[in-house]
Amino acid sequence: MTIQWRKSSHSGSANDDVCVELGRLASGAGIGVRDSKTPNAGHLTLSPTQFAHLINQIKRDSQSYE
Repeated sequence: MTIQWRKSSHSGSANDDVCVELGRLASGAGIGVRDSKTPNAGHLTLSPTQFAHLINQIKRDSQSYE
């Protein structure tokens, strides 16, 4: 299975160097998260539950900077 990686719609231009990419892994394998600057360096694998917790934590942390 080929993973189709995608950047967040909130990232900057195509040359943005502070962006992560997400990809749905094989069925039941979770969600891959990788550094867009070094896509061949591997990826972090998260379960859907772990990914949801990560997103919620990011949202909470970003609210503290507003």
